Amino acid sequence: MPNFHEALDLARAIRRAHLELSRELVRTCREQSPYLLGSVERDLPGDTIFRLDAIAEPMLLQLFSQVAEIAPLVLVAEGLEGGQVVLPTDTDPSRVRWRVIVDPIDGTRGLVYQKRSAWILTAIAVNKGPETRLRDVVAAVQTEVPTIKQHLLDQLMWVEERGVEAWRLSLSGDDKMAIHPRPSTADTILHGYAMLSRFFPGARDVIAAIEERLIRELLGDSPSGKALCFEDQYASTGGQFYELAMGHDRFNGDIRPLLAEELRRRGQPLGLCCHPYDVCTAPIAQALGVIITDPTGQPLDCALDLEANVAWIGYANHQIRDKVQPILTRLLKEFGLL
Repeated sequence: MPNFHEALDLARAIRRAHLELSRELVRTCREQSPYLLGSVERDLPGDTIFRLDAIAEPMLLQLFSQVAEIAPLVLVAEGLEGGQVVLPTDTDPSRVRWRVIVDPIDGTRGLVYQKRSAWILTAIAVNKGPETRLRDVVAAVQTEVPTIKQHLLDQLMWVEERGVEAWRLSLSGDDKMAIHPRPSTADTILHGYAMLSRFFPGARDVIAAIEERLIRELLGDSPSGKALCFEDQYASTGGQFYELAMGHDRFNGDIRPLLAEELRRRGQPLGLCCHPYDVCTAPIAQALGVIITDPTGQPLDCALDLEANVAWIGYANHQIRDKVQPILTRLLKEFGLL
């Protein structure tokens, strides 16, 4: 049985670590050029590590070593040798109760070029070794890394049996106020933000065709000079979950992993996809009422590793899911993706 008091203590310590890392990243963005921070540090099989990512890595290990003073943990993150480390380092791995997966910067490219905020994402799961899955998560924290022209950032924390707490804080640390995230209660995507992710080249035409068909079946053809709904290609999964949780988006989905076979037929490799560390804070949005599923409509679940490709669909509420999901499922099958 998970020790929820200990999980809460870990989550609070992670909140503090996130704030320190967020402030350091903003300071770095102020002091160094986008050209330098956006340069490629190294290429990994499933992602590209930019200079800003590499700057965050040693600080991540230092901060989570402090978190591990509360309780030993297995830290899972890109940039660590072997992808994970036991903290404290002299701990017997068989005695570690918690597995903590982290994305230090979700949305690096947008932050480097100061287009919009990135996010620090962390989930605490009951440690089941390599078999640990998203469904084993008992606490999660996500913290905004704002652009340098902002002075405020948002932070959300969820602990099982306690619920979600959220705050808006100043970068200086002088101001803090509680906020109350609430997903949209609209029962339609009409005049709202609703989209499928197509951030990068690689069968974007298929995703766009599915989205066009979906919206047309839901809303009909756009009248002349009118827009029936809108899209926002926010290249940060944590940011997308935040937008759903805050009531800004009504529907969003990322089906990139389903395009593997289509790309193979075109003689192209599958490009960059969403990974477990990108979706690790899904429980926060879900606890607020957002419905997040896999493409078949089942609750989202995946191994908490660094390699798996993850597809997900997010709905602001049950009414929107009931309208969108049947059409989307049919279209995914029609296009040969399910």
